[in-house]
Amino acid sequence: MKEAAYYEKLEGSKVRCRLCPKNCVIADGKAGFCRVRLNRGGVLYSGIYAQVTSYGIDPIEKKPLYHFFPGQLISSFGTRGCNLACAFCQNYSISQDAAAPAEKLAPEAAVSTAQRDGSFGIAYTYTEPMIWFEYVLETARLARAAGLKNVLVTNGFVCEEPLEELLPFIDAMNIDIKSIENAFYKDVCSGELAPVLRTVELGRRHKVHIELTNLVIPTLNDSRKNFEDLRDWISGRVGPFVPLHFSRYFPMYKLNIPATPVSKLEEACAIAREKLKYVYIGNAAGGKWDDTLCPGCGRLLIERSGYTTRIAGITGGKCAQCSRACDIVLS
Repeated sequence: MKEAAYYEKLEGSKVRCRLCPKNCVIADGKAGFCRVRLNRGGVLYSGIYAQVTSYGIDPIEKKPLYHFFPGQLISSFGTRGCNLACAFCQNYSISQDAAAPAEKLAPEAAVSTAQRDGSFGIAYTYTEPMIWFEYVLETARLARAAGLKNVLVTNGFVCEEPLEELLPFIDAMNIDIKSIENAFYKDVCSGELAPVLRTVELGRRHKVHIELTNLVIPTLNDSRKNFEDLRDWISGRVGPFVPLHFSRYFPMYKLNIPATPVSKLEEACAIAREKLKYVYIGNAAGGKWDDTLCPGCGRLLIERSGYTTRIAGITGGKCAQCSRACDIVLS
């Protein structure tokens, strides 16, 4: 274990964790809500430092990031635990299990693994990377020094101070806005909306490449008002060129609501595209919502089929037809 960052000592050997907005007060011998930040004798430790439960070499589109090094592979690492408790969690076997099996992988070894794999960077993903803060920060520093890119796939539920420390080493983020309604976060995820929106804004301020994901769940966050409010917040506070991915929900973990109809995802896309330039559908086979078109002239810029990606109409970072900048990080 490694002593945790961002906590304060309290009376009676208690500690208050300051990493995420839950601000857990943790008694000696106990763990915080995330189950992986542990009080031992009045000192807070990360119980998952250098502990890797999941590893893969993934297409960057799987994160999903469609406008960041399209068509390339990235080394992806994840750990166990989470600071939310979403009833629909897709990775609950590791996110909600503090005893999930893990292997030790030092930050230096993670960087060496990514270099050996020939990937362009490291993605901290599968479960919530912010609760892995100490490891992610150290690994990201080493990766940056080695010329690798750093990607966070995150729920965005983190305090501002640790986020500000980490962001200078992060190149891209996919942030999951689970709903634009705080009641959803409270009732379904045991969280809050405001810190997530702040994470999006801070990432943008630090000039990190940002893409957003919204998992559409029937009856819970799929009203027209949900889609309009999400669209309006993104357009007004982050900008119309930030890619938004609507993802299809399937029954998982504690939630047995039937899967999202593709027609509902198409409705969400149509609403979002009234103000946003790049809107996609994920977790649904095929369809007209996977490709990237030039907002200026409509030319096909990137063609996608599953995780197969073809750059079709970009020359020198611009649309090959109208010469408009393509809003895509290629190198």
